[in-house]
Amino acid sequence: MKFMKLGSRPDTFYTSEAVRSVSSEVSSDLIIQVKGSRYLLHKFPLLSKCLRLQRLCSEYAESSQHQIIQLHDFPSGVEAFELCAKFCYGITITLSAHNIVAARCAAEYLQMTEDVEKGNLIYKLEVFFNSCILHGWRDSIATLQSTKAFPLWSEDLGITGRCIDAIACKVLTHPSKVSLSHSYSRRGRDDMSCNGAESLRHGKPGNKGWWAEDIAELGIDLFWRTMIGIKSGGRIPSNLIGDALKIYAAKWLPNISKNGYSKKAASTSDSDSDSGNDLTSKHRLILETIVSLVPAEKGATSSSFLLKLLKAANILNASSSSKMELAKRVGLQLEEATVGDLLIPSVPHEAKGTRYDVDIVMTILEQFKLQGQSPPTSPPRSKLGNFQRRRSRSAENIDFEFQESRRSSSASHSSKLKVAKLVDVYLQEVGRDVNLPLAKFIAIAEALPEFARLDHDDLYRAIDIYLKAHPDLNKSERKRLCRILDCKKLSMEACMHAAQNELLPLRVVVQVLFFEQARAAMAGGKVTDLPSNIKALLASHDIDPTRSPPPLSASSIIPADDQWSVSGLKSPKSKMSTLRMKLEEHDDLDDNGIGRSSRLKALCLLPTRPKRMLSKLWCNNRSGTTASEKN
Repeated sequence: MKFMKLGSRPDTFYTSEAVRSVSSEVSSDLIIQVKGSRYLLHKFPLLSKCLRLQRLCSEYAESSQHQIIQLHDFPSGVEAFELCAKFCYGITITLSAHNIVAARCAAEYLQMTEDVEKGNLIYKLEVFFNSCILHGWRDSIATLQSTKAFPLWSEDLGITGRCIDAIACKVLTHPSKVSLSHSYSRRGRDDMSCNGAESLRHGKPGNKGWWAEDIAELGIDLFWRTMIGIKSGGRIPSNLIGDALKIYAAKWLPNISKNGYSKKAASTSDSDSDSGNDLTSKHRLILETIVSLVPAEKGATSSSFLLKLLKAANILNASSSSKMELAKRVGLQLEEATVGDLLIPSVPHEAKGTRYDVDIVMTILEQFKLQGQSPPTSPPRSKLGNFQRRRSRSAENIDFEFQESRRSSSASHSSKLKVAKLVDVYLQEVGRDVNLPLAKFIAIAEALPEFARLDHDDLYRAIDIYLKAHPDLNKSERKRLCRILDCKKLSMEACMHAAQNELLPLRVVVQVLFFEQARAAMAGGKVTDLPSNIKALLASHDIDPTRSPPPLSASSIIPADDQWSVSGLKSPKSKMSTLRMKLEEHDDLDDNGIGRSSRLKALCLLPTRPKRMLSKLWCNNRSGTTASEKN
């Protein structure tokens, strides 16, 4: 820290009976009351340098031996007044970044200007402030922090603005060119006289974000103004701005636990509700200010940090605009998030009933779908027209642009695949909530395009978890839930589980068996004999499993609404999408047995070939049947 000493006389101020006086052979003739303290001083040295005291003495009539002046609206404390008084007496005073603001405000109030005397205190303070304080990094920050005690005076005198400009300028400068040390060298002394040399100076770090920790010491208002000044320079990368915001949030925002509450905030709220509300309001202001400073560039801040801010926004009841802004930023880089990040606790006072806020996640998914438009898959026609006439370097440039376009398109596709995996695992977590409505579960599952899921195993697990957590779902609701499942995309293990899952509608079980047999049929094999329990199921619907099936082209047996496009089995090249079962929109087909019967008949019409999944399933069923018969 830099400092400046003024005056040469020793300190002769003393306290006697709660009155501050100065030792002198001349009797005192002036009493000044400041902030509840009384000073017994002399007119001559004070009035010769303080224009306000001259005017006040001329206005107040002398009474007896001492003239009394009261300074009710003095801006600084008694320490600053005493510092100005000592300057008038020629007593040595020490000025630094910690007391220069108070001294400057006090000198301005007392009007210690050059008009009164040359080389007065205001002039000396301004020289020290401009030539020393503003040139030092830590001095500028310490001075800026001290302005919060005198906000109006500091603004009027330009102290706050000049400190912010100096800090922003140093951030935009290379660290090696910044005078004095910062947070990385705080452990050692860093004193320096204005005209002297620095003592125990430490080396400068090469980290580009060296300034972030020191900036985080500022209050939220000063931090916001400083960050605006830094961002307006346009020379600091957006990721460094994001790092600075992350450091500030970690220092000033409460730690949001997994269940959405801060231990510190909870204890404050229990002990004193009023102070707890004030603390919440302060945290809300900090959060909303940080959100307003988040850079617009993608990747400037991590998805994890943005989602932590979103969790805090929910708990602190931040403005809807701040939540929406965070949701937009998360949607731009959702593929980087984890399931734990997306588990945002619901706001307790809104009484939504659900444990996690799925509405905000739905908003994030909508924002994710809005971005990621695929670029053109071929170069513009105008460029292709000149392709033959240009030199080889131009042709290489066009080809490079085309390759970059295709690369960005594939990256967008890969992000959709990652987000689909993320959403399915997220559904497995929130599906355990007994209060989660079916409509919201389905809406989140259908928020992504079908091609984003290469397989439906994770989605099937989520559906199974939801069915177990909601055993009271009726038949139509379970059918509605299972419509989002594509049995063609299930693995063998998932099919084995689904075929024995009693919670699934019968149509889904039949569909699983159908598509597994369809895969076997495309390979031209034969099917093993059906187990006894499946034979009994078929017999209950008047279907003879021993009867030879008609040719695959005989579609008249299957009602038009239930046809599964079995003609696709004739050609291996046909798309498996034509095999997907069409689920009825009404429940009456299941009620009168027509729907089940038609599906089970279709199951028997399949070409035959042994399949590992069905073989394992039938073996398990046979062993279970044998055991039951023995018992």
